[in-house]
Amino acid sequence: MNKPVVIREIEAKDDKAIEAIIKRSLENHHLDHEGTAYTDPQLAALSSYYHDRPKDKYWVMELDGEVVGGIGIGIYNEKESICELQKLYLASRVQGKGLSRELMKTALNYASAHFKQCYLETRHELEAASYLYEKYGFQLLEKPLKGSEHTAMDRWYIKDL
Repeated sequence: MNKPVVIREIEAKDDKAIEAIIKRSLENHHLDHEGTAYTDPQLAALSSYYHDRPKDKYWVMELDGEVVGGIGIGIYNEKESICELQKLYLASRVQGKGLSRELMKTALNYASAHFKQCYLETRHELEAASYLYEKYGFQLLEKPLKGSEHTAMDRWYIKDL
């Protein structure tokens, strides 16, 4: 893309836009049900959810002043210094243009400074996402890490930072 993109921490004004992007993406993949991010109680207010947790961060991506995607890092297991890559979603109109790589760089740069490993959960239907995670060095696990809440996920990855 030749248009400039801005990646910044989420603000309250972004909540509705990123919630819509996440829900639409999950609906498009028939993942709008219990056990996915679709039913996360914090989805309507991601800005306050992440701001209330000092080590957790969520970034939105703007294109021409419009929020078109986002990505988060949250503590998964603080004792073992494991974070979780969370809620990487792009609006369908900007998918396939390399923008997710910019979000991944932002999140993994932050994670590398604060954690030893990064974990994530996804679904086999999200093939492009799995390809992206593997490209960034995530290793497929046989089962979720202890404490997993998204019961509908069927692919789990971890990466040493």
